[in-house]
Amino acid sequence: MSIVSDAKKATALLRKALTSRQAVQSVRRTLAARPKPERKHYRIGVYFADGAVNMYQMRQWYKPLQELSKTHPVIVLSRTATGARELIADDALPVAFVPTVKDLEMFVASQDLKIVLYVNQNTRNFQMFRYGRRWHVFINHGESDKMYMTTNQYKAYDYAFIAGQAARERLSRVLWNYDLDRQTREIGRPQADHYSGTLPYTPDTRKVVLYAPTWEGDRPAAHYGSVHSHGEKIVNALLATGQHRVIYRPHPRSGVVYAPYGEANKRIIAAITAANAADPTAQHVYDNKPELGWQLAAADVAIVDISAMVYDRLAAGRPLFVTRPRDEKASIDESGYLSDCEWLTVDGAGDIVAEVDRVLNDPTSTARLGLWVKHYFGDTSPGSATAAFHSAIEELMQTWEACYEEHLRQAEEEESEDDPEAEDED
Repeated sequence: MSIVSDAKKATALLRKALTSRQAVQSVRRTLAARPKPERKHYRIGVYFADGAVNMYQMRQWYKPLQELSKTHPVIVLSRTATGARELIADDALPVAFVPTVKDLEMFVASQDLKIVLYVNQNTRNFQMFRYGRRWHVFINHGESDKMYMTTNQYKAYDYAFIAGQAARERLSRVLWNYDLDRQTREIGRPQADHYSGTLPYTPDTRKVVLYAPTWEGDRPAAHYGSVHSHGEKIVNALLATGQHRVIYRPHPRSGVVYAPYGEANKRIIAAITAANAADPTAQHVYDNKPELGWQLAAADVAIVDISAMVYDRLAAGRPLFVTRPRDEKASIDESGYLSDCEWLTVDGAGDIVAEVDRVLNDPTSTARLGLWVKHYFGDTSPGSATAAFHSAIEELMQTWEACYEEHLRQAEEEESEDDPEAEDED
């Protein structure tokens, strides 16, 4: 049995190595055919050390960063070949492929980076922290009440951009000796200013329900995924009414740890395909596209797991349910929105049709939602979050200039003091 297992592991490693090598060749060919980045051109870098599987963390920042690049040139520093290949294919932002520390060193030396942004807590971020005289800023890949949002790793960055008051309170409860006033800036959810896109269906009288579960998680405390516990009940009930349109957007990592989770995901996709074949006017959607935005804005009701999707939807100010994890060991911070949200239990999943009707027609639920939206994201009027994001960047640029000028002044004073031929003007 162990021999078979070892053989499978060896095959998987070889396959992974081949994929990586092919990706490296593809990336280098593509970039070689393009003009090299102009020296000292880029002022803001986005450091991304992950591969293709975590591209969703970058993609949600594309539009805000594209808007920012109109003022300050932005480039993505990609450390892995599979990630770089995806970034290049998306063609949303300029990409520098810097797989080795030497590559990274050479690129940093060739540019005028004043701010480096980070969308996740990859351990290889530490390799970028070595470069001083620039601000290292954690912008995260989403707002949520998961334990990830209060990691002590926040202290490794010069600054962190957070969504709002809820994030401030969350960090103050957990991090000791962390100067929130100095090191954090509230920017809301800039992505919400870009919740747009072409609908893959023709709007009609059907109620649109977005079901966007997360993956199964890699440890009990993170077992937030609902596909295997709630998913089939939810989707099958909604498909059967003839009055609802389902948008199913599973996490790209669904099933990577727990095979039955992935099998349930496949059954849901098959059920959607069968429902569309039986009634082409239903136009249910299995959504596996990179773009995230229109789904959050178009759905009448959203059903999400404990993940950043809760807060992506909350930023849209529209009704939502949060699935209650079946695993009692799953860590749930109920001090924030999750203390007052619309929970959907495993048993309640079978009554989802009635639950959807209730949340759409309950004024108390609507008013409560509005209060939480403000608490998490502040001013959500169109353009407000983008303005806050740009303002935070400009503040750091000005702070950088002030620090640079002070450094030059001190250097000149030290040089004057060390010069034995300097004359005393007195």
